[in-house]
Amino acid sequence: MGRCLSRRLTLFVLSVVASLVFAVSTQSTQISGTIDSTLTIVEDSELVGDVSCGVVGGACIMIAAPHVSLRLNGHTLAGTIAGCTLGTASDDGVDVIAEQDVAIVGPGLIEGFGGFGIFLKGDTKARVKRVTISDNCFSGIILVGTTDSDIERNVSVRNSKGSENGPCGGT
Repeated sequence: MGRCLSRRLTLFVLSVVASLVFAVSTQSTQISGTIDSTLTIVEDSELVGDVSCGVVGGACIMIAAPHVSLRLNGHTLAGTIAGCTLGTASDDGVDVIAEQDVAIVGPGLIEGFGGFGIFLKGDTKARVKRVTISDNCFSGIILVGTTDSDIERNVSVRNSKGSENGPCGGT
């Protein structure tokens, strides 16, 4: 009986150690402060403070993997545009290109980008919910070839400053 108990105890201890060594982290990547080059996220992420974006010639944040969520948690993602020109047209807040099952979830504010606030292109099952998007040079949220997606309970104001009467604006 002692030998059997000893083996069981050894197996139990080994399984506990193995589960600790090989455990997968489920904690989100935390984002705050200043972003000076495109931040590419491939796992669930969240703003834990306001973010100032100084990226020129690209998106501030790029979601580049399926099944990823970006939670704004009531914070602001702010661009630093000096004006709306062809040179700022690609300076988006958040880009998601050809991904599936991604989410950008508020509450939170995305403002002041030289391009779009949120750019969704070729995505499936994207979700944008409870986000305020304002003062971007082109649309607050634009969907290009994106299908089977939910864009709900968002507020889009004062966007399209640089569209020169083009069909840009809210969503």
